[in-house]
Amino acid sequence: MRIKTIIILIAAILLTIIFMQNLDPVRFVVLFSVMYVSKVTMMAIVGVVGFVIGFLVGRPGRGKYNHSGYDGNDSGSSSPRTLSDEDKDYIS
Repeated sequence: MRIKTIIILIAAILLTIIFMQNLDPVRFVVLFSVMYVSKVTMMAIVGVVGFVIGFLVGRPGRGKYNHSGYDGNDSGSSSPRTLSDEDKDYIS
């Protein structure tokens, strides 16, 4: 077996042991309501919410600006290598 497979198996076994040790219900008070939820369920909910928040915050996503039409020339001419008359006078 490869080392990656062994590490995945060990992690799965450890997670199974942790989940099986935390099956008892726990009292949660949310605002004005009281809920009895097992620790495993609460750990899964927190893990999924944490994953979703981490994904939304860390994803590259779409850019805020459209850079596809930018050619690096602020003068508005069609060719970025063309100098204006003023620049040509200054150089010469």
